[in-house]
Amino acid sequence: MTTYKLLWVDDEIELLKAHILFLEKKGYEVETVTNGYDALDRCAEESFDLILLDENMPGLSGLETLNRVKELLPATPVVMVTKSEEEHIMEKAIGAKIADYLIKPVNPTQILLTLKKNIQQKEIASDWAQTGYQQDFARLGMQINDASDIEAWKDVYKKLTYWELQLSETESGMQEMLQMQRREANAEFAKFVKKNYLRWMERPEERPMMSPDIFKRTVFPLLDKGEKVFLIVIDNFRFDQWRVLLSEIAESFTVEENLYLSILPTATQYARNAIFSGLMPNKIAQMFPDLWVDEDSEEGKNLNEAPLVQTQLDRYRRKNTFSYHKINHSGAVEKLIPQIPGMGRNDLNVVVINFIDMLSHARTESLMVRELASNEAAYRSITQSWLRHSAVSELFRTLAAQDCTIVLTTDHGSIRCYNPIKVIGDRNTNTNLRYKLGKNLSYNTKEVFEIKEPPRAGLPSPNLSTTYIFAMQDDFFAYPNNFNYYVQYYKDTFQHGGISMEEMLIPLVTLRGKKR
Repeated sequence: MTTYKLLWVDDEIELLKAHILFLEKKGYEVETVTNGYDALDRCAEESFDLILLDENMPGLSGLETLNRVKELLPATPVVMVTKSEEEHIMEKAIGAKIADYLIKPVNPTQILLTLKKNIQQKEIASDWAQTGYQQDFARLGMQINDASDIEAWKDVYKKLTYWELQLSETESGMQEMLQMQRREANAEFAKFVKKNYLRWMERPEERPMMSPDIFKRTVFPLLDKGEKVFLIVIDNFRFDQWRVLLSEIAESFTVEENLYLSILPTATQYARNAIFSGLMPNKIAQMFPDLWVDEDSEEGKNLNEAPLVQTQLDRYRRKNTFSYHKINHSGAVEKLIPQIPGMGRNDLNVVVINFIDMLSHARTESLMVRELASNEAAYRSITQSWLRHSAVSELFRTLAAQDCTIVLTTDHGSIRCYNPIKVIGDRNTNTNLRYKLGKNLSYNTKEVFEIKEPPRAGLPSPNLSTTYIFAMQDDFFAYPNNFNYYVQYYKDTFQHGGISMEEMLIPLVTLRGKKR
């Protein structure tokens, strides 16, 4: 058992003997001094896990002692235990980043609670997370086996993500167990999608909310209520990344959280264009050939998003005014922010933010970025750091103060890929690692979800014999020639385009500023 060492600084330390005995019985080692100078001498000689400090002492005051202790032991938490209830002293202590402020008389349990909170919080949280997941493991396994509709799968994915976030803070073997259960869930989810996908396409009224339904079922109803809407689409944005973003913005917004289902392929060209047009990709290609870009085109795949929004408004005979902005770097956000008050004149403002998609591609191509984002937890951390330190945080603060409703969503997520699947195609086959389309594809049918009649799945068919295949779970497609090099290069990279909970079950969140 770990013994934690405390320093208690109080000129009336004799009156606290009962508290000290209580803490020693709980396994803490408590050293005492009666003034600030002695405290500084001890801190110069030795480190402590936590310091309990009185404010009102003769000689060096508690606040003066606090500031000088922080110079000697900047990482050591300091708790003020004092009779002083003066507000300015509390503010100065908080400004000096004390860990807690307790007003005498305190009881031993209060002291114990602040010690556990400031010294043992990670250890306790780790133990709790491991025990909680162990207890939930069998129940979650039954949920995975029994999931038969999209709402059940949303619950499964939310629960797996919850435990992923809890266990990522621990040094635990439970993480390996969770990854095994997540792979099992993705295998069952792929079966669910394969069984239902073509029916969803043929009977749109029976399907869950999917990419073409976002405007009709979420944006338009808000506009009909007279609300000013900002639709923010963060490209390649997973549910776990949303939960991290939520922790950064929660104090500014009321939140209605949901998930919806991306269409296949889970790629920008298909899924995002389906959102903005309200149509499946084959319908876009038929009705607006000038706005659809084929796979083999050199032209950018998402250059026609504003015109596609306009086609959807026109199709529903809506007269709503809108603006469209694409954000590829912080400078573009900084230019956008001053425009926001004036943008309130529009009924709808669409903002596309591309950072996370750029990060996932950079992680594939750059060894340094792969080191920085070595796993899901690190990938989330970079997302959080980007939000916290880029102009995007200012964008959300500005929007929170406006009389508007934010619909925050994405076009698809991504999955970390490990398992190579061999596929052979001709030189016209597309390059995506999670889906392929072509007329001469060779593959193992048991390893993929194949669509031999693309129109049934709402997909364009460049040739009469075009077939689409989709990777499932954490698979990725690799060509047999130069196979080992290809696998080594792409293994353990984040990819999208195929079938997994991470790619298909994605955030659809409504935010309203609390202080508007």
